Amino acid sequence: QVQVVESGGGLVQAGGSLKLSCAASGRTLRSYIMAWFRQAPGKEREWISTTSWSGDVEASADSVKGRFTLSRDNAAATVYLQMNSLKPEDTGVYYCAAGVKTLRYKMPWAYDSWGQGLQVTVSS
Repeated sequence: QVQVVESGGGLVQAGGSLKLSCAASGRTLRSYIMAWFRQAPGKEREWISTTSWSGDVEASADSVKGRFTLSRDNAAATVYLQMNSLKPEDTGVYYCAAGVKTLRYKMPWAYDSWGQGLQVTVSS
């Protein structure tokens, strides 16, 4: 099983930027996909973006396209979420997740390893 450890997050004003990191470890990384989800208070966990270590899976939610960029460093086994032009509605807890490659990559249940969550707060 893959383990993930997140870092980053914090408080930023609207229009600002933040970068989240997620370091993965495990023996079967090549068969895994990595994703970011977020959850606002009182709302369901929302899929943001997914990538595979091989690069054959790359997708992002329409709500973040043009503002958020998911990238990866295969040598460091780390994925990054660069968040620009942040809005107050982007506030929430952001989670990194890892799971065996699947076409259902937008679904939380597709992932079996989760980070502890990072608080991101965007003030207006």
